[in-house]
Amino acid sequence: MATPGRDNTTPKPGAGVRRRHLLFGGAAAGVGALAAVGTQLAGKPIPLLPSDSGDGANGARTVPFHGDRQAGVGTAAQAHGVFLALDLKEGTTPERLKSLLKLLSDDAANLTQGKAALADTEGELALRPARLTVTFGFGPGLFRVAGTVPVPDGVSGLPAFSIDKLVPEFCGGDLLLQICADDPLSVAHAQRMLLKDSRRFTTVRWAQTGFRRAYGTEQSGTTMRNLFGQMDGTSNPAPGSEEFERVVYGDGGTGSWAPHGTSLVIRRISMDLDKWDELDRSGREESVGRRLANGAPLTGTAEHDEPDFAAVTPVGFPVIADFAHLRRARPEDPSQRIFRRAFNYDSVPRAGSVSDSGLIFASYQADIGRQFVPIQRRLDELDLLNLWTTPVGSAVFAIPPGCAPGGFVGEGLFA
Repeated sequence: MATPGRDNTTPKPGAGVRRRHLLFGGAAAGVGALAAVGTQLAGKPIPLLPSDSGDGANGARTVPFHGDRQAGVGTAAQAHGVFLALDLKEGTTPERLKSLLKLLSDDAANLTQGKAALADTEGELALRPARLTVTFGFGPGLFRVAGTVPVPDGVSGLPAFSIDKLVPEFCGGDLLLQICADDPLSVAHAQRMLLKDSRRFTTVRWAQTGFRRAYGTEQSGTTMRNLFGQMDGTSNPAPGSEEFERVVYGDGGTGSWAPHGTSLVIRRISMDLDKWDELDRSGREESVGRRLANGAPLTGTAEHDEPDFAAVTPVGFPVIADFAHLRRARPEDPSQRIFRRAFNYDSVPRAGSVSDSGLIFASYQADIGRQFVPIQRRLDELDLLNLWTTPVGSAVFAIPPGCAPGGFVGEGLFA
């Protein structure tokens, strides 16, 4: 961890053991010499390898951790991600919560910059971060423990939807860690380090692992495809644009719960690929409202063409049907837009089926009630894709602002 006013390039062996001794009241005293190995790697620069010289490898690429806003929202989506929901242990005090957030922020800051975590016994695994980001989310329970800021509107939960078949193992949580990178090894190592940080304070409620196309498979900026073959996220506002700022972080009309903060809805959506296989291509495209080949609306020829919802067939039926997902998901009111950053998942098939797959739908917006909920209600009422999709998990988190060097994510709760 970087300490202002001190040279942090060559940490002294055992420094991490002493800090954890202070935080845990001696619980880490048995870590011993192995922990010191990791502390000697912390702060070391990433060695430049020949593969970083222009052949497309991106292992040494980093995304800044510190800043007014957290990384992992407007960051170009990485190839691999894991969402970890943790529950605070009973009896957690505000001071212990503060210690946890400091510890997690310190190690996340190191790991995302290609440096070993403080007591990292496999520090070599941290040296190629591959655009690793760690994003923190706060659930209702965390706000109640902190006791200084009311639970933001919308974060306490979503309305009930008729299409939901939610299971407890993918719902709720006090603290979210969203860990993403272009290398699954970077994700796995960061997950282990941060769970080691957390185990004295929390228990794991659930974990969801997802993926997109591997780095280099497609040109950067290509819209991802879900496992239905559908382009997913065509209507997203572009990060950095005025529209993105309004949708994700709010403006005078739609305000976020905190300056530079936003909110995240995570929906685990099971996709019945076995039944989807029974539908012909034209039926799939009518259900989606877009051409599967290039994502163009059925009334256009290119992915980003504006759909013409007034267009009709020669016999007078809408070209894009009322039940098409495109029509139901696209709001007429521009204030209802969201920013989606989804990942696919593919689990072990159940007995008698070919697949157990779906989408980890991650929706960022300034105001859940004014942006996400109206869209979800329209999908709940009439979306033909509901025949093949079922939400089985649902969780809501407030995404706090970022932090400056020497600070920690969530420090505003303790000001």
